[in-house]
Amino acid sequence: MDKKRSILNVSVSIAFKLVLLILSLLSRRYLIRYIGNDVNGLNSLYVSIMGILSVADLGVGTAISFSMYAPIVKGDQEKVSALYQLFQKAYLLIGGIILLAGFLLMPFLPLMAKDYVNIQQNMYLTFGLVLLSTVLTYCFSFKISLINAYKDNYITTTIDSSGQILQYVLQIVVIVLTRSFILYLICKTVAVLAQWIATNLVFSKKYSTRLKKDAVLDEETKTEVTKNVKAMFLHKIGAVLANSFDSIIISTFIGIVLLGKYSNYAAIMSAMFSTLVLFFTPLTSIIGHLYAKEDKNEIVGYFRFFYGVNYVLGCVFFLGYYCVIDDLIFLILGADLALSRTVSLVITVNYFTQFMRQSVLLFRDATGVFYYDRWKPLAEGLFNIVLSVLLVLVFPEEYKIVGVIVATIITNLLICHTVEPFVLYRHAFNRSVRPYYGMNYGYQFLFFLCVIGISFVDFQLPNIYVDLLAKGCLAVGVSLFPVAIQCLYNKDFLVHLKDMVRNRSRQDIA
Repeated sequence: MDKKRSILNVSVSIAFKLVLLILSLLSRRYLIRYIGNDVNGLNSLYVSIMGILSVADLGVGTAISFSMYAPIVKGDQEKVSALYQLFQKAYLLIGGIILLAGFLLMPFLPLMAKDYVNIQQNMYLTFGLVLLSTVLTYCFSFKISLINAYKDNYITTTIDSSGQILQYVLQIVVIVLTRSFILYLICKTVAVLAQWIATNLVFSKKYSTRLKKDAVLDEETKTEVTKNVKAMFLHKIGAVLANSFDSIIISTFIGIVLLGKYSNYAAIMSAMFSTLVLFFTPLTSIIGHLYAKEDKNEIVGYFRFFYGVNYVLGCVFFLGYYCVIDDLIFLILGADLALSRTVSLVITVNYFTQFMRQSVLLFRDATGVFYYDRWKPLAEGLFNIVLSVLLVLVFPEEYKIVGVIVATIITNLLICHTVEPFVLYRHAFNRSVRPYYGMNYGYQFLFFLCVIGISFVDFQLPNIYVDLLAKGCLAVGVSLFPVAIQCLYNKDFLVHLKDMVRNRSRQDIA
């Protein structure tokens, strides 16, 4: 495996993500302080709606990127060029579809915000600005996908993260000086335009010379790409129905104000989640290249190693989140925006169960077997929506939001954690998935026991910073129990970890 490129891609991604985490929290803090939590809730609703509209993406990026790995490894520039041209046409079409869908959706926006009448904002103008900034990204997404296919994720991460840093800095300045939500949203459009320019400059200098004009894609590859795009379309629908609809259900049945409070917890969790995911997503192209060259036994060994990394990161960071989130919300945003401890618990468990899919999703996308579970996401999404609405209707008023989150947890455990690994093991690894089921559900149960155990520990030190440190240490201490058990039973994790440490030591000596 290309370990140097892997470490570079992951390191750059994580370094930027930590900076973005701080800036995003500051931006949210000033938005709430100077404009209000209700506007924060409205902004969260827009983000969820854009997540739904992005279903037009159809999974084109993943499907065509996978098709590029083998020709890049073989040096087939004719096929790479033809696939890139297909990329370009597809993304420009998708951008147009999203723009049209956004305009058609506008008349229905007030129906999605239960207490919208209390918010002094032009809903149509502000949503239009969010729509514009999203559509503009499709004007250069095809170039980003090609760069990533060449395993140069660190380049696209640098451009994307620099653009987001610009966005957050501008937003903080605008909020403090003008208190304008409209200008706040315009800042994102400015940042996207800067990313577009930077991507064009890098692409023209380093990658455009590798492409051949008027390259023609053979019929066999067209058929394969079409099949994969159809499969990823269903995956995209499922992801949207299972995730983006939670916020819309909360907004519709409970209200924008509570959505704003929930979004604060979810934003911190999402920032941590997306940072941890960067240990995996930048490696998709590298695993894809590896799968094109090596045998199945080697691939399975690497998968078990990444599963171990997945579990170790999940235990440490998600237990840490549960321990400190309430104090963190109080410190950053104020006590009046806090939710109950039960909400913190279900948010933690929900995102942990989703995070534990990352190693499977990494290898699924890299090996191209997403076609075989193409109907799973649709069942997942519909099941989640029906169960969420049912629970939000039957749960008492103070626990309605808990019902929505519990529905997502049940959906993940019953559908995602059974179908996705089954497909990976059967079609990519050519072996039985049963040992994985026992390992995966057993380890997740250990995590759940740790969360419940911590929930009985209730202390509040006089100094909030010392309190945060003490609770963080508690989380790390408790996480050592499930982590140690995983390390004892996952031999591939220990073998590859020792190999990485040994290679690192040799480099230091040299």
